[in-house]
Amino acid sequence: MNRSASLLLTITVGISLASISQAREVTGIAAKVNGKVITTNEVNYHLIPYREQLNAQMPRKNSQYYSLIKKARNEILDSLIERELILSEFRDNIKGSIPSHAIDEEIKRQIRELYNNNRNEFNKALKTSGISMQQHRRETEKKLIVQAMRAQQFKHAVPPLPNEVKSEYYKHSRKMRDITGDAMEYHKIYIPKGDPTNPLITAKTQLQLAERLVSELKKGADFEAIAKEHSKDAWAAEGGKVEKTKRTDLSPAFAAIMMETPEGKILGPLEDGRGFTIVRLDKKYYGPTPPLSKVRKVIEGRVRARKNKAKHDRWMQRLRQNAMIEKKI
Repeated sequence: MNRSASLLLTITVGISLASISQAREVTGIAAKVNGKVITTNEVNYHLIPYREQLNAQMPRKNSQYYSLIKKARNEILDSLIERELILSEFRDNIKGSIPSHAIDEEIKRQIRELYNNNRNEFNKALKTSGISMQQHRRETEKKLIVQAMRAQQFKHAVPPLPNEVKSEYYKHSRKMRDITGDAMEYHKIYIPKGDPTNPLITAKTQLQLAERLVSELKKGADFEAIAKEHSKDAWAAEGGKVEKTKRTDLSPAFAAIMMETPEGKILGPLEDGRGFTIVRLDKKYYGPTPPLSKVRKVIEGRVRARKNKAKHDRWMQRLRQNAMIEKKI
């Protein structure tokens, strides 16, 4: 679940065609916080980015898959409850609103980091999921309010020291890079789910084939030879070799999975709507990292939050003690 942590905690949104049925589930009540309802649709909405990657990585949807989904769903619900507690405090004591331009900037960041900087893909994803732009802006505003409330809570807390800021920056700077500058070289084998000329070939038999090929590759079989024999795409004749490719030329889910995979590792089979892909990641290229001067405030905020975790926990405990919370799932 390490990879999912940032997705779950930042509560950003990404959409997967494979998860539309779950996203369109009839709305129910997941929890109530001070009379405010958190719906099951809201939970599903925030679950989609993680589900998208898990759908690609676990074609068989076995018991482990459903266990991971359940765990992620519970984590998201807890984070939404915490968010609503903070929003309640904001409504009661602060009021006000987030400037429209700040919401615009955050949505631009989401498009850049979750949709490979492709606004058309972002708009298509919202439409497919049944989420309007107005609804998405409201979710984004809530997120920014919570960030502002947390910043205010720690405004007078123990400040970060210069060496702590530098250490935090060097530890996490790569995660703050411009991911649209990422690229990779890899070999691939593509196994389609069916063959219109052969009714005996089904998604089930093709998945079995893909899994067998992965097993052989992990035992040392020649990747290029297997690609030439079994792969059904434009790179098969070249042994599956794909030259340096921009991250933005791949689907967001596949790009995220591949960039988090160690070089040389066999990955897959990964599933999409049409087939199964096996990958050997040969080389990764990372996008440019921002200088410390540009992200200093963000880094200081991370250090301050870590140093003042005990204070944050007391704050959350106070909010919970003074709230009416009902969990329904």
